[in-house]
Amino acid sequence: MTYYSVLAVTPTAEDWIPDYIGPANALVAEHGGRYLARTASHEQIEGEERPAALRIVIQWPSREAALAFMNDERYAPHLKVRTAGSESFHFLIEGKDDLA
Repeated sequence: MTYYSVLAVTPTAEDWIPDYIGPANALVAEHGGRYLARTASHEQIEGEERPAALRIVIQWPSREAALAFMNDERYAPHLKVRTAGSESFHFLIEGKDDLA
């Protein structure tokens, strides 16, 4: 079953970003993930305003693949600097329609 990581990220510092992108990209790909969107070009059209500088959507082949990425010891130092240098919210969403 396909899963999606949906993130809202607002950097509070930018010094971590150049060293984060390359390793994160490689590990996402290694775990079967694919970026569908990674952009500052977004707008909220409904609900209470929840601003974020970046919106990111990653497609995963499975829940296990997404969690393997998040728990990969090689990703741990990058996750640590991202969470220390940003306000981040990460949701893992199962690719199914419970209301169909």
